[in-house]
Amino acid sequence: MKAMLGLAALALLAGCDAGTPAAGDEEHRFPAPDRPVSDLGANSFSTEDQRDSRGEAESVMRLAEIEPGMAVADIGAGEGYYTVRLAEKVGKTGRVLAQDIDRDALNRLGERVVRERLDNVSIKKGEPSDPLLPQDSFDRVFMVHMYHEIGEPYAFLWHLWPALKDKGQIVLVDVDRPTDEHGIPPLLLSCEFESVGYRLVAFKDAPELAGYYAQFERAAKRPAPDQIRPCKGDVPQPGAAAN
Repeated sequence: MKAMLGLAALALLAGCDAGTPAAGDEEHRFPAPDRPVSDLGANSFSTEDQRDSRGEAESVMRLAEIEPGMAVADIGAGEGYYTVRLAEKVGKTGRVLAQDIDRDALNRLGERVVRERLDNVSIKKGEPSDPLLPQDSFDRVFMVHMYHEIGEPYAFLWHLWPALKDKGQIVLVDVDRPTDEHGIPPLLLSCEFESVGYRLVAFKDAPELAGYYAQFERAAKRPAPDQIRPCKGDVPQPGAAAN
C-alpha cells in the first residue's frame, strides 16, 4: 500500500511538471534585493495541531475571504499545512495548486494528497526566481512565512503578476523583523511589491499568526524589468513607472 501511494504521488507530481517551460526570460535583467535574504528552511513552526489550536489557518482564510469554488495557489507549500485546509475550504468545485522548489517536500506532500484523497489538489515544482504558475488562473495566492527566503524577489514577483485573475490577490503572512532573521519589515515588503506593480489593499497585525497579515492586488500595469529599482532598508523608495 505504501509503495502504491508513493507511485501515485510521483505520478501526480510528474503530471503537473509535464510541459512546463524552463524559467528564465534571460533577456530580462532584474535587480537583486538591496538587503539580506534568509536562509532556506531555517524557520521552524509548531505542529499542525498547535497551529490549529490558535486558529492560524482559519484566521488567514477568513481574512482572505476564501470561498467554495475558488482557485488558490499555495506557494512554498512544504508539508501542506495550508494546502489541505484550503482544499477543504474551496470544496469540490474549487482547486488548489501546491507549489514549492523542494522536490522532496513535494514528493511527501504528494503522498499526503493521495492518502487523504484530495482530488482538487495538484502539485507543481517552481523555480527560485519564477513560480511557474499559469496565467490568469488564481483568485488567491498564499505566501505564508516564506517571502523572506526568496533570493530574487523582484524577478519572482514580476513572474507571479500574470498568474492572478482579475481582482485576484496575494495573501502574505510574515514577521516584522530583519530579513536575515526570517522576517521582513512591513514598509520594506510594501515597497518591494509596489515596485513590481502591486498595491497593498489590507494589512493587519496578527499575533495569532506569529506575525502580520498583508494582502496585495495587481496594479493596472507592471514595469519592465529594467525599470524596477530595488528598495533599501525599511524605508520605502519610489517604484518605477509602469510602461
